[in-house]
Amino acid sequence: MEELTSKQRAQLRGLANSIDTILHVGKDGIGDNLVKQADDALEARELWQESAERTTRLMGVKATKSKLEGYPVTRVDILDHRGEEALGKPQGSYFTIDLTTFWQRKADFFERAVRAVGTELKALLPVEGSALVVGLGNAAMTPDAVGPLALDSVLITRHLLSAMPKQFAGFRPVSAFRTGVLGTTGVESAEAVRGLVAEVQPAMVLAIDALASRRCGRVCATVQLSDTGIIPGSGVGNHRAALNRETLGVPVFAIGVPTVVDSATLAADILEESGVEKVDEERLRGEHDAFMVTTRDIDQQVRDLSKVVGYGINWALQDLEIEEMNALLS
Repeated sequence: MEELTSKQRAQLRGLANSIDTILHVGKDGIGDNLVKQADDALEARELWQESAERTTRLMGVKATKSKLEGYPVTRVDILDHRGEEALGKPQGSYFTIDLTTFWQRKADFFERAVRAVGTELKALLPVEGSALVVGLGNAAMTPDAVGPLALDSVLITRHLLSAMPKQFAGFRPVSAFRTGVLGTTGVESAEAVRGLVAEVQPAMVLAIDALASRRCGRVCATVQLSDTGIIPGSGVGNHRAALNRETLGVPVFAIGVPTVVDSATLAADILEESGVEKVDEERLRGEHDAFMVTTRDIDQQVRDLSKVVGYGINWALQDLEIEEMNALLS
């Protein structure tokens, strides 16, 4: 491979002058750390382009910001292979609902959060058909219990429609399943869900899971939605088989709540906030196994956010007000 001439380098620099700098590629080239920095930059919303549609500068990616029920909502649509390559995620729609002010507990904070999550989720889902709601995670470990706990607030109706079709004619068929974890069941979540899908034959699967955050400020402060499925355990380096349309044969919608952050990410965030530049997160991580850090109030936060997710699913699937959900779930 021939080296660039000085004239060619000058031409490239001239072309680059009109483009905003996102990150610099140093003498070490493009490695995992640089890729992660680019991903973090994207998720930090540094690539937003001010326009009528607020389209990102990335080819194959469209991003919009809005507010719903007082909570900021970020939507990123990956439109084609260019967007997939840029963000490292499959083609589809991704929503982040920022619930930071939820913890201020202002007027109607819970109801507004439910409506925000439910409205965005409803826009993703098919307009009709039965749903299987899957709670991923370990119910015995609080930061991982979002999935199992959320199912406590989901209205389960499939059996009622079978037993009393007239009385529940206005309800959508919904079933639920707690997968547990491989260490206690000996069964991969994907295997269990695949068998259940074959038997129950839902029109869609909604998979709820706890996530690992790439930013400290997002821990227990956002709900993330997507229509591309989910890979359980991927956020903590414990990759399991994917749950998506390819593996299950039906559309899979992911609902996630970040509940932990990697200790190296935490340290990097603190150093950056203190004014340290060019923090090498991989060097902070070293060769040791990752520490996962969570909040002091994780028990209450997981309970509250799991309830928001469960009620949000009801809002998306059933034609009910929150007061009616309270009555049916009590």
